[in-house]
Amino acid sequence: MTSRVPFLRGHGTANDFVLLPDHDSTRYGPALDPDLVQAVTDRRRGLGGDGVIRVVRTATLRAHGAIGPARPGEPAAEWFMDYANADGSTAEMCGNGIRVLARHLLDSGLVERSGPVPIGTRAGVLVVTPHPDGTLAVDLGAPDPRLSGHPVEVVLPGLRAAGTSVAIPNPHAVVGVADLASLGPLTKAPRVLPAVLYPHGTNVEFVVRRGPGHVAMRVWERGVGETQSCGTGVCAVAWVAMREDGAAPGTSYRVDVPGGTLHVTADEDGRLVLRGPAVVVAEGEADLDAIMG
Repeated sequence: MTSRVPFLRGHGTANDFVLLPDHDSTRYGPALDPDLVQAVTDRRRGLGGDGVIRVVRTATLRAHGAIGPARPGEPAAEWFMDYANADGSTAEMCGNGIRVLARHLLDSGLVERSGPVPIGTRAGVLVVTPHPDGTLAVDLGAPDPRLSGHPVEVVLPGLRAAGTSVAIPNPHAVVGVADLASLGPLTKAPRVLPAVLYPHGTNVEFVVRRGPGHVAMRVWERGVGETQSCGTGVCAVAWVAMREDGAAPGTSYRVDVPGGTLHVTADEDGRLVLRGPAVVVAEGEADLDAIMG
């Protein structure tokens, strides 16, 4: 691995990421080094971000044995989102991150500019569709019925509230609160019970109603802390609200996050489509020796 490497920075509603191009998996090997991820995402000594996305071809990771074979019936995906949280841990996928990756692939001409973009993830191949207004939509599928809909309890200092578990595909605990500001700074991971539902930890979304088909949330992301947005968390929140409201298929819900606004639509099969902005704001060359130093 050479010291100076290319990078990009981007975000989706202020959920921000460092993208590391490694198209043929020759720079970082079969898997991203957790120490490297932690150093790169450090907001004072590194490039800063909620996570790292390696831009890599699916075939090269499969040749390394780093990911499994294609799942039956999935579309072919040339590109894979090798995603790691800021603490170096891997996640199934990232709803904002996959749109940022798609934006990079589209803008760089690495995929056709006009059509849907299939991208491999650890949750399977997901398809991102660009829209004329500049937003990107990703079909995240339906929540996992084995893990979604179970009652949970979320515990913070001064708060003990009932919530709902959702897996889409990352694990989430969604809890309604009276006021988002009253939570204060979220500096420690909330406790979620029963813990057996979340052997690898969970994201926690705190939600308030703003109006019909309109909610707002704050989120604690496992492996990161409080972030400005969480794409799969937005879908989890919308799914819970839709169930509570008995919303008809095709209904779109607006979800406000500290970093902006996203929209979620459910089809007749219960598949959730997340739509919102994604931008690449910088690209350049980073000195890994200096960052890791």
